[in-house]
Amino acid sequence: MRTLLFLLEKEFRQILRNRQMIGLLIIAPVIQLVLLPLAADYSVKNISIAVVDHDHSTFSQRLINKVTASGHFRLTGYTSSYREALSLVEQDKADLALEIPPHFERDLVRENAQKLFVAINAIEGTKANLGGAYLSTIIQDYNSDIRMQWQSAISKEMEDPPQISVASSNWYNPFMNYKLYMVPAILVTLVTAMAAMQSAFNIVQEKESGTIEQINVTPIRKHIFILGKLIPFLVLGVIIFTLGLLVGRIFYGIVPVGNLVTLYGSLVVYLFAMLGLGLLIATYSATQMQAMSLSFFFINIFNLMSGVFSSVDSMPLWAQNIVETFPPSHFIKIMRMVVLKGSGFGDIAYHLAVMALIGLVLNTWAVLNYRKTA
Repeated sequence: MRTLLFLLEKEFRQILRNRQMIGLLIIAPVIQLVLLPLAADYSVKNISIAVVDHDHSTFSQRLINKVTASGHFRLTGYTSSYREALSLVEQDKADLALEIPPHFERDLVRENAQKLFVAINAIEGTKANLGGAYLSTIIQDYNSDIRMQWQSAISKEMEDPPQISVASSNWYNPFMNYKLYMVPAILVTLVTAMAAMQSAFNIVQEKESGTIEQINVTPIRKHIFILGKLIPFLVLGVIIFTLGLLVGRIFYGIVPVGNLVTLYGSLVVYLFAMLGLGLLIATYSATQMQAMSLSFFFINIFNLMSGVFSSVDSMPLWAQNIVETFPPSHFIKIMRMVVLKGSGFGDIAYHLAVMALIGLVLNTWAVLNYRKTA
């Protein structure tokens, strides 16, 4: 126990002595957590649209006004031919082109049917998909408005016409505030970078300076040495996580619905897994450059596949099976469940068990590999 306390004192003094690392570990995550949720917005606005109106009728003008008044679209071209609208798309001045055919109002009134042509620039896939979905919804709403207008005369003749009303509500995020969804996930990515990279750098730095060889010849047991490296960064992870929760509270008004004990208990399990990965990276790295390359390799995969920006459920089955072995994907789910739904330990037991198992495998692997190379 004395040996462990001595190692912890040495590690904390070494960390506090390095002011640059303290700034990197504390200030940088706070700045990132303030800025990133403002940019990572799932709602796409200011979609440029070019309109080709061959009808110039009251109905076509109402449709155009409904599109531009939605708040998602910006009219960048009102042309007389499809070729002109297509030219705007090719010049990246428009993302979509909407063509209203001749006799749009007349055929709609006489035949109760009419077709519109929509061309979407699909180079930027997300913007194209959402823009097309927004426009389809607006057209459907416009169609419903016309039907209601035409049926109003018939309904007036009936004393009490039958009606079906639908009321929808959004659970857990009633106003669809994307920040409630993104801030917990971004906080996980920041804690991940600290745990995996800094713990690896710490050991590799001692390798480069030669101090680890001096420790290896002492009677300090290997598991005590590993604990002496794990605990300081576990404490730093808890501090960064706490600062992240405060930033979410102050800047975005996010207050976890669930118990803080559940959050911090899950955090300890998660840090156990990620610090194990950092230690494992350190055992395979001879220099800090190698440790940085390996860390970035894993962190980039975690950020792109763990459900931060895209749903894991929409991935192919083989990708979902791989993501199941990523600790960040489980902790992101835990964060969103506890912060938005108020889930307890019983609801997140599976994710905790998986993270604990992964952490046990990684730390055991790191200890065995360190013994082999020491």
